[in-house]
Amino acid sequence: MKKRNTKPTASKLSVLGQLCNLIPPHLVPKLARETGVDSMTRSFSAWSHVVSMLFAQLTHAIGLNDVCDALRLHSGPLSALRGATAPSRNNLSHANKRRDAVLAERLFWAVLEHCRSFLPDLAQDVEVKGWLIVSGALFMWWTPARLL
Repeated sequence: MKKRNTKPTASKLSVLGQLCNLIPPHLVPKLARETGVDSMTRSFSAWSHVVSMLFAQLTHAIGLNDVCDALRLHSGPLSALRGATAPSRNNLSHANKRRDAVLAERLFWAVLEHCRSFLPDLAQDVEVKGWLIVSGALFMWWTPARLL
């Protein structure tokens, strides 16, 4: 039997990077301006917040400490994702509490429409779960906190 030579991924955040690449680069800053989220930000941008919450969904993080510690640990590769920065515990907590969920909702619908542009059967075919998770994860991470 022949031995397989498998090579590990070059990046520690490869799946997160692929998800972030599905979001058009102009979309989050545009929506942040429209919803007024960018006026509340200083060091922790709306894009960094989106990336942090996507990371929390992908890793099934238990709490705030998990997300912040892991992103600090991977701050080098994280900055390659369009300049995202790792949040401090206080920044992430404050952003989750104060920033409006309208940004996440609009981002969900915009990313879904963007994915439909190159996957036209997405509207009818609910079984294409990989694409729905991209948009669904964006919406899921913001709504549960708002329902409590």
